[in-house]
Parts: sequence; C-alpha cells; structure tokens
Amino acid sequence: MPRIRSLKLVGGIAAVTLALGLSACAGSSDEPAAETGSDSLGTIKVGALATPAGDILKFVQDNLAEDAGLTIEFTEFTDYNTPNSSLDEGSTDANLFQNATFLKTFNEASGTDLISEGEIYLPTAAFYSDTVKSLDDLKDGATIAIPNDPTNEGRALKILAAEGLIETTDEPTTLADITDNTHDFQFVEIENASLPQAIADADAAFVTLSFALPAGLTADEAILIEGSDSPYYNVLATRAELKDDPRVQKLKELLLDPATVDYINDTWGGLVVPFEG
Repeated sequence: MPRIRSLKLVGGIAAVTLALGLSACAGSSDEPAAETGSDSLGTIKVGALATPAGDILKFVQDNLAEDAGLTIEFTEFTDYNTPNSSLDEGSTDANLFQNATFLKTFNEASGTDLISEGEIYLPTAAFYSDTVKSLDDLKDGATIAIPNDPTNEGRALKILAAEGLIETTDEPTTLADITDNTHDFQFVEIENASLPQAIADADAAFVTLSFALPAGLTADEAILIEGSDSPYYNVLATRAELKDDPRVQKLKELLLDPATVDYINDTWGGLVVPFEG
C-alpha cells in the first residue's frame, strides 16, 4: 500500500510539472503572437489595371509591405469603367488607375463620393501611327482615333491644340469643344482598350500607357509623347470613410517610397513618371 501511494504521489508531481511546463510554453508563444498582431495593419484590397499599376503594387507587396505590416490583395481590371464601381460597392478598399479629373467626372456622373489620397505616378500617353512620323505630317482630312471617355478625350484634344493642329475651349472633354478644325481631321472615338488596334486603321491614334504597354508599344514608336509636366498623374483613390484608414495611408507611403520610385524608373525608363512632389 505505501508503495502504491508513493507511485501516486510521483505521478501527481509529474502531472503538475508537465502542466506547469505546458503553461509556460503557451505563455511564451502567446507574447510574440500578440506583439505581431499589434504591428499588423491587415489586408487592403486594391483594384488596378495590370500595367503599370498592377506591376507597381506587386513590387510593393513583394518588397516593402511585409515589413510595414501590410498585405496588398491586388484585384485586376481590364477597363476604366468598373474599378470605381467596385470601390464604391466595397469590393475593394482603394484603386490606382485614374487621374483626379477622371475621378471627379465619375463622382459627378454617379453621385459617389470617392476621394483622392494624392498623386502617385504619371502614365504618359502618346500618339502612334503606321503612316506618318510626326503629327505635323498628317494630311487634311486625316483620321485620328481618340479615347471615348471625357478625361482622356480631352487630354488628346489638348495635346493637338498645343501643337496648333486644332483649337478648343480651355477644358475640352468632347469633340463639341473643338472650336476650329482647319485641317478637317476626322475624329473616331474608341474605347481605350481598343486604341492599340486602331493604329492600323487610323492615320494616328492616341493610346494611354495602360494599354500601350500590354500591346508592346514603345517610346520609339510614338510620334508624340506627353510631357512630364502633364496634370494627369494617377491618384490613389478610396472611399471617403477610409480617408484616415491606416492601411490606405501606409499604402500611399509605400507607393511613394524611394525604392518604388527606383523600380518605376528602372522598369519603364521615363514612360512612367513617379510623383516626387
């Protein structure tokens, strides 16, 4: 009997010791987990076209986001029409594909209150042609393909006006804003995504960078490239309620980080201009 009590006592001591050991282990593993959780900003869902914004977001996710406690979930769009609707509906938390004028136009037309958190980069736009080497070489009656959205259509018209080929109102957005078309140019309004294919059919076509790069168009092929003083820098947009969200603020910080700036310059060699205000 004494032997049995002794065994029971030893067993009890062992059980207590094991329990204390497990408790100590659990306590030591909980502390780092709590610390990591406090530093984590969580996930932000960002909508963008694949190039260049999608490439930039992937660079930030792969190289900067983890140390900043942020996870970027990239949602790819293939047109200019749906990213803002997705953002407004809450499917994404931010987007990076449009300039401030485009955002303002969308809000006015849709009754939304999406906001800009600031400029990030300029996706330069350019005129391309298979038939002429310069815009000045366009003959009277030449066909020019331009985007059919108000912002980029106005952008193309402003460049043509600056070159003295047409005259427009101060802020053109449609063909109705052309006040003088001495050369009788024939304008064809086309969806942005289709403009690279329009080069073969028109005498000249205005293509924004988001669609020029996937189509393999280069600076050498352009007959005129927009200057870096352009007002059409793309902005990081979000919903008004997320204005002060730390995920949005951190993402903006990372997009403007010197490492991101170097990546943009090294990758696109001037076709994409990082904002350095």
